[in-house]
Amino acid sequence: MQGLSGVPVTVEVDVANGLPAFTIVGLTDRAIQEARERVRAAVRNAGFDFPQRRVTVNLAPAEVPKEGSGFDLAIAVALLRTERELPLDGVACIGELALDGGVRGVIGVLPMARRLSASGIRRLIVPAENAAEAALVEGTEVIGVESLGVAVAYLEGRLALDPVAAPAMGEIGAPGGVDLAAVRGQSLAKRALEIAAAGRHNLLMLGPPGAGKTMLARALAGLLPDLGADEALEVASLYSLRGRLSDRPATSLRPPFRAPHHSVSRAGLIGGGTGIAQPGEVSLAHRGVLFLDEVCEFPRAHLEALRQPLEERSVAVARVRASVVFPAEFVLVAAANPCPCGRLGELSGPGCRCPETMVTRYQSRLSGPMRDRIDMVAEVPRLNGETLLGGPPEELTARVRERVAAAQSRQLQRAGTTGVTANALLDGDQLLDVCGLDARGRDALTTAGERWHLSARAYHRVLRVSRTIADLGGEERVSREAVIEAIQLRLPAL
Repeated sequence: MQGLSGVPVTVEVDVANGLPAFTIVGLTDRAIQEARERVRAAVRNAGFDFPQRRVTVNLAPAEVPKEGSGFDLAIAVALLRTERELPLDGVACIGELALDGGVRGVIGVLPMARRLSASGIRRLIVPAENAAEAALVEGTEVIGVESLGVAVAYLEGRLALDPVAAPAMGEIGAPGGVDLAAVRGQSLAKRALEIAAAGRHNLLMLGPPGAGKTMLARALAGLLPDLGADEALEVASLYSLRGRLSDRPATSLRPPFRAPHHSVSRAGLIGGGTGIAQPGEVSLAHRGVLFLDEVCEFPRAHLEALRQPLEERSVAVARVRASVVFPAEFVLVAAANPCPCGRLGELSGPGCRCPETMVTRYQSRLSGPMRDRIDMVAEVPRLNGETLLGGPPEELTARVRERVAAAQSRQLQRAGTTGVTANALLDGDQLLDVCGLDARGRDALTTAGERWHLSARAYHRVLRVSRTIADLGGEERVSREAVIEAIQLRLPAL
């Protein structure tokens, strides 16, 4: 695999006269070299004879780097084909072999199956534990096997195995997560969440510890609509590549929600690792939400690395052997305290006791260019006991989700001419045409830009948020009021 794309590998085996030897070539890693011992033991323990001659295995194309244990089954089948009739036209094999001849599951089977299907493979033999995810790919007959002996018996026609039925994609139902009604007060932050969900805008929440920032972020996942089948399959492929389908079923239609700890490595956040690059948290959050709690505790280098995926909606990971690109279209929700102790700016209570240098160093973790890529900043103040324990009932997520769905429906209607399905993705002349600012709205934006020294990127982000506010209000054109609300949601900053 190279990102979500890949190169089909042909296993070639030559058995020649000479001293017994078993060689695997084709730019392989250590796991594939160790396959010599696994394949030799599996073939013998499955009841077959291993050739006592010189065996050479070539994984073609030879110039493509290969890694992992998923080639074991294909190597064994190709080896046995030198002495048995095994029809393999249009057939591919994936799986790791156990020493007793069993077939173990491997990671990345779903994206492999998608790529093989696109290359013309119509029958796929995989480990039984991976069969359900591989069967999600339409047009491919998936056979799940538990041992090498079963695979060979099936190929020889001595054993009939039914193709694995594709599991049904998850039904559209009530989203999980925290209900907005469970969060008392915080009307400004809730409004920002609604706008973020409707237009897929990035959001930063500022407030002291315990004010409800984490609960609000988790409530955002429930406001997003269900994914389409193709989108859900793309997301599941990323989880399969990372070996994390236990975190998220392959059939789920819900947008992912990822909340990495601030101690995560840069490769864990962005992608990479040793060998062929793996997707990071930004890609696991594709088409969903990436929540960075205590964002100022993340190393600054990690946060700066987010600038590319936030702009390009993808992340490129360069390695010596290859450079891969993973999709990373997500809504960024960050939460931060105003200072290390969280009491900066409070008029009551003990107040902030952090030294000024410590506050400056803490706030500088989120650089100016990074803040410029955040569409909205919502203050989440500490609430008093009266608000927490009393007051009228709060609005349910289901009600807010209806308004979000209506706003997104308007964006989808415009997508017929713009080709863009979310306001956060609008750019250039396209953005100006869609917004249709009147003179009053243009004056408000110009005045705010001159007063607050907005960058060109900030102008565009204010326009995108304004368009979403207008969509939530059912307005065809962006009004002055929508522009002013968008500006007000951008002004508070670290």
